[in-house]
Amino acid sequence: MTAPRAVIVHRASELTELLARHGTRGQVAFFLDQRGQSLAAVEERHERTRAALADVSAGLPVDWRRATVERSDLARFVFEPDDVVLVVGQDGLVANAAKYLGIQPVIGIDPLPGVNAGVLVPHTPAAGVALAAAAQAGTAPICERTMVRVRTDDGQSLTALNEVMIGQSGHQSARYTLEVGGRRERQSSSGVIVGTGTGATGWCSSIARLQAPGMPLPTATESALAWFVREPWPSPSTGADLFAGRLDGGEVTLRVESDVLVAFGDGMEDDRLSLSWGQRVSVGVADRTLRTVMA
Repeated sequence: MTAPRAVIVHRASELTELLARHGTRGQVAFFLDQRGQSLAAVEERHERTRAALADVSAGLPVDWRRATVERSDLARFVFEPDDVVLVVGQDGLVANAAKYLGIQPVIGIDPLPGVNAGVLVPHTPAAGVALAAAAQAGTAPICERTMVRVRTDDGQSLTALNEVMIGQSGHQSARYTLEVGGRRERQSSSGVIVGTGTGATGWCSSIARLQAPGMPLPTATESALAWFVREPWPSPSTGADLFAGRLDGGEVTLRVESDVLVAFGDGMEDDRLSLSWGQRVSVGVADRTLRTVMA
């Protein structure tokens, strides 16, 4: 029988990225000092994160197999169906990993308590590791988080945990016809965002405060979505009456009327769908969930 496998997901620290850009700690210190920031603070966050990763690795059962994957390599990493996934980092890192997962349980671990919101990374390293065996055995408490799916008329698709965005890659005006709830409108806007209940604790919450403050947003496990149009422009040929709503069943559909639009999820624009003129894009609740382990 194959031993269980734990996959630890992390991302490069600020210090690692700064060193890759500037070469030496001295150059990094100079760069930060010129901007009124401290190398010591960056190093402290780096060391705390490194210590959390070490604690997670050391706390796993000795007979388990282990794998480590950095955020930028997620699209190339092959997850196994029986993996237990431990995400060590910010809440957004769980969302980044979610699109590449299926039935695997996910344990979110916060290496920087008090810095991260902790919605998706609620566990300390010790508490997260303690849940790994129960997660592998299927006895850990699970939150089945709704995901959102984009599907095109030529068979392309992607899923996301927080939200998907459809618009121009350079954030210029996107032109399309929007259809939702039996209504249709030709629009020119900065893009369309469709989010889940998990996304309602993040970016969608900020958008809703401005565009639809009275609209009830879905909860994380609710099979519902919220949609928003960013800055629709009313003109002789485009409207701005459809700008936000809640989707309890059904889909939001766009007919592309620009040379090239893109669809991507959870801020990972490098992993995207390219959409061409006349293409039809549908956004709705995904047929799978993200299984996050609760305390």
